[in-house]
Formats: sequence, structure tokens, C-alpha cells
Amino acid sequence: MSGLRFVDVCSGGGGLALGLEQAGFEPVLLLDDKPVACETLRMNRPKWNVRQTDLLDFDPVEAQETYDVDLLSAGLPRVKSSATAKRVETGIELRLLKAAVYLAHAVQPRALLIENVPGLVDDVAFEEVRTFIQRELEHLGYGFHWFILNAADFGVPQDRKQGVLIALKREFFDSFRQPVPTVTRHISVGQALHASMSARGWAGADAWATGANQVAPTLVGGSENRGGADLGLTGTKKAWARMGINGGALADEVPGPDGTQESDTSGSPLKKLTVDQTAILQSFPADWNFAGRKTARYRQIGHASPPPVGKALGLAVAEALRA
Repeated sequence: MSGLRFVDVCSGGGGLALGLEQAGFEPVLLLDDKPVACETLRMNRPKWNVRQTDLLDFDPVEAQETYDVDLLSAGLPRVKSSATAKRVETGIELRLLKAAVYLAHAVQPRALLIENVPGLVDDVAFEEVRTFIQRELEHLGYGFHWFILNAADFGVPQDRKQGVLIALKREFFDSFRQPVPTVTRHISVGQALHASMSARGWAGADAWATGANQVAPTLVGGSENRGGADLGLTGTKKAWARMGINGGALADEVPGPDGTQESDTSGSPLKKLTVDQTAILQSFPADWNFAGRKTARYRQIGHASPPPVGKALGLAVAEALRA
């Protein structure tokens, strides 16, 4: 088996696909329903085959390149928390998850990767979902590995736990090994953002970085149906404040020599992150650009799977498929 080929659905800003590319996979098709996400993918990888289509409407018969692929990957919108999971039977998140499973049923890749909330792995509230997935695929010869990864263990400066399903055809199942952490010490927000915070000569950057000595809370992209970009709910914003960051909005520029951010009129002594800094916290490479205005760019970043996690998963799947 030479080059490994994959189809990626709900591709968003490309974090999972980029990580899989770094692991040696070649995409034959990337699917997303949002024009701005498709623009991001095409802007960064003009040769990628990107299709703007809702997964719920996608028919693989119209895309023959999806057949006989090694991997189907899906960084799906987050299904509801355990408190609300019983009420999502008509929710778009669950419908998309089921659509990804039906697509796997249709194209039968050698491996399936679904990345979602940690609760999907072992929370009793998601038992029906897990049962559905296994019932649909087990008779096709798939075995299932369910596990939880924390992106911080793979060099991402963020406490971001992800529930993962790797389903493999039986002949590859026993060869799969769950990715092991690639770092022995987590990278703090201060370490990750010191260079950018000091880029305009802010005299307080060193002291700020020393105080921001924890990994970031989980970045959230927010809902498409509500206001601008912020870093999360009240508890998350308090965690950001303890690291000297105002989580209520994003700035257009990093601090100047005296610490001023011209776009910040809040009067708060806390600093605001820029969109580019949130991309650093998701471990996107500096040359990966995002289309759209500030909120649209941030949502793509916040909803993404960090590329280092995608790479680690891709390497693990590749090793199993080549065993």
C-alpha cells in the first residue's frame, strides 16, 4: 500500500485535514456547507478537491473518487452535552453524525475517524448513539476503538479534550495503537504567545508571559446564530482573566509599546487576543490563512480540530493500515 487517500467531511477551517496531510494522507475530496470554510480550504490548498455541499445532501454516487479510500474522516459539529443528549434526536449535530456513518456504510473506507465531544466515548447519555454507530457498521466488518485525547498532550497550548472513534476493517483492527503523547510538558499560553504579544514592543510582554503559565481553556467557535467572537462562557472567561486576557472579545492588533490595543475601547487592563493568536493556540501553522471577517475567521479556528491531533491520529491509522 503506497499513498493513503482520504475523504474529509464537515472540513471547516481544515484542521483535521491538514493534520492528516502532515501524516501522509492525500485528500480526494473535502466537503463543507459553508462558503467561507470552502474559501479557506481552496486558498491554502488550491489543488484540493473542495466541494461546497451539505453532508445531509451529499450522494457519493456523484463523487466516484470517494470509493475505495483508505480513510473517511469527520470532525463533526459537537453533539449535545450529557445534560441535553436525550433531546437531540432532531438536532443537526446528531443528524450529521448519522450521515457520516451512512456515508461510511456507502463507501466502506478501510478506516473511519470521527472526532467529537469526550462524552461520545463513554457517557451513558450517548449510549444510543454509540449503539447506532456499531450496529450500522459492525456487520460490514468494522471493529471499534473509542478513546479520549487531550490536545495539550500533543503540543497544543490548550486544554482540549476530544472524543475519538477509530473504526477499522477487521484485518487492520488489531494493528491499531492509540496515539501516545508527543510532549512531556504542556506548552503554556505565555510560551505560545510571547513572541506575538511582544511583536510591537510591548514592555510588559515578559511579565505577562510569566503569569500566563497555564494551558489555555478550550477555545470555542460559538454559535452561528449569535453575536461576535468571544472566548467562551463566564467560567472560561474567568480562567482567561487569571492569565491577563479579556475573553469578552477579540482585538485587531497586539499591544503596542505601552500595552495599548487601539481597537480595544473597553478600558480593561486585560489584553485581548487577536484572531491570529487564537490560531496559534490551535497550533495552526503561521502560513495557514483563514477567509472571511474577524468573527467568521475565529469561528473556523475555534471549531477546528488542532492539526497536531489530526497528525497523531493519522499516523496511528496509517501504521495500522500498513501493518
